[in-house]
Amino acid sequence: MQNLQPTTYNLQPNHRGFTLIEAAISIAIFLILSISFYNITLSVVDKVRFSREKSTIALLAGQYMEIARNLPYSQVGTVNGNPPGNLPDLPNATNVTIEGVAYQVYYVVNYIDDPSDGTIIAATDTAPNDYKQVKLYIKDTSTGVASNFLTNIVPQGLEGLSSGGALYIKVFNAVGQPIPGAAVQIINTQLNPDINLTRTTDASGNWVEVGLPDSVSGYHIIATKSGYSTDRTYPSSGGNPDPTKPDATISNGQVTQVSFSIDKVSNLVFNTFNQTCGPLAGTGLEVRGSKLIGTPDVLKFNNTYTSDSNGQIALNNIEWDNYTPLLTGSSYIVYGSSPIQQTNILPDTSQTFTLILGPSTSNSFLAIVKDAATENPIEGATVELEKASPASNTSKITGGSLWSQIDWSGGPGQANMSDQTKYFEDDGNVSANGIPSGLRLANFGGSYPSMGMLTSSAFDTGTNATTYTTITWQPTSQDASTSVAFQIAANNDNTTWNYIGPDGTGSTYYTTPGNTISAVNNSKRYVRYKTFLSTSDDQKTPVLTSVNINYVSGCFTPGQAMFPGLSAGSDYSLTVSMGGYQPQTINNLNINGYNVLQVLLTQ
Repeated sequence: MQNLQPTTYNLQPNHRGFTLIEAAISIAIFLILSISFYNITLSVVDKVRFSREKSTIALLAGQYMEIARNLPYSQVGTVNGNPPGNLPDLPNATNVTIEGVAYQVYYVVNYIDDPSDGTIIAATDTAPNDYKQVKLYIKDTSTGVASNFLTNIVPQGLEGLSSGGALYIKVFNAVGQPIPGAAVQIINTQLNPDINLTRTTDASGNWVEVGLPDSVSGYHIIATKSGYSTDRTYPSSGGNPDPTKPDATISNGQVTQVSFSIDKVSNLVFNTFNQTCGPLAGTGLEVRGSKLIGTPDVLKFNNTYTSDSNGQIALNNIEWDNYTPLLTGSSYIVYGSSPIQQTNILPDTSQTFTLILGPSTSNSFLAIVKDAATENPIEGATVELEKASPASNTSKITGGSLWSQIDWSGGPGQANMSDQTKYFEDDGNVSANGIPSGLRLANFGGSYPSMGMLTSSAFDTGTNATTYTTITWQPTSQDASTSVAFQIAANNDNTTWNYIGPDGTGSTYYTTPGNTISAVNNSKRYVRYKTFLSTSDDQKTPVLTSVNINYVSGCFTPGQAMFPGLSAGSDYSLTVSMGGYQPQTINNLNINGYNVLQVLLTQ
């Protein structure tokens, strides 16, 4: 018997499977090839579609151009065009659908004054409508792309059925340079049929429309361009009986020239703020331009607006002009503005106009101080307004505000300024009860101490957006053996008082009236001064009759000083002075209501 042994089989695979990386690479290659094939397919489809659409448009062009060519010459024109006829124009376009694509078909027809036999503009051609130019448009409504085709149609024999008149249109910008590519719309609803043309100015900013029918003040013309302002003629009406640029008249054989000035539009933002630069929402403002469309005073731009929650009024896409804002409500009056009173807007610019408003008072006075030669506002000029009866005298600084103290007789103990005769504290070595009134060293048994010190009450400017400019005092000079000096402290908490001098440290002092206040004190709401009276002769004392601290609180009003809360009267006198300029005094000034006066100073 044969001994059967078990047989062992070693099963080995004859090839390996794909790894994950190899599979990913394979998929990526497949995707790249697929996308490439897809793009190639799209490109082929697009080229086929483009070729098919081109053939369709060419077919339509041939058909509709033949329609124009086969018309009698007298009927070659558009429904509302010049010359008139039965061909569809854009408002009356013919709609055609081919293979699911919708097209608009329309014409523009105009007379051509060929220079070969003279022109009506040069007065060498009395029959300027030499032939008609026909432009056919085929517009794909899905893409908005319009293809155009051009042909000339010439009459047999005579140039035309009637000579008509010509309209010569010139379009230029703010400085007189021509505007090519401007759209000119010519409308006349007094004729039958109506005329409604849209033309485009040439490289010289001109367009000549010939063969227009006679019409007295019947042609309304509008000139504009994308991103530009609009200029137009105006019909005589109840609101504008005498327009500066009336609708045009066309007379047979005559040329009527009309010029239009357009330029790039601009943006203007009005800010209406209170005295501490806080926005004033809901403020009514009437904004007027200076351009007239009718005499004597029909303005082209005169609109009313209301400020938003940010105190702003934004005027976008307005044309260049001088714009003047006027308050429409009675709650506020203008305390100042930047720029002053009106702003000159140039083409293609963005500007901001800031109005500083305050509570309305029955009588007020706004002084505007300018350089007589340049008419630029003068900053830092002293404006003193004095009334004879009852006697009052108020002094302010242009471009900012003034804190002044002229009396200390109320004594110490007042932390915050409310009583103008009081102050915070002194060292016991000063006296404010002498005659004439002023601050002096105290007299002890017939002699004066070598030094005395006084600290003012805290003055609240109303905002931490405050810039302190100069400190002045009177008298400006003392006896050689005496002196007056100051230090100033400012903060935003009305608690921390660090007194410093002009170099920003506590080791220097303001010793000359008119010193510039250290910038370390800026952007602080509360301010105090500390004055030091000194003498080297115990028989002499310095005298201080007034202290003035000039500051700009919140928003800037260049060259302006506002005096609200006045009583009416004609017994005011105004004195304006500034270093390097001749002072000017105006007597018998009448103040009644809201008054504005511009004062020019000569260097």
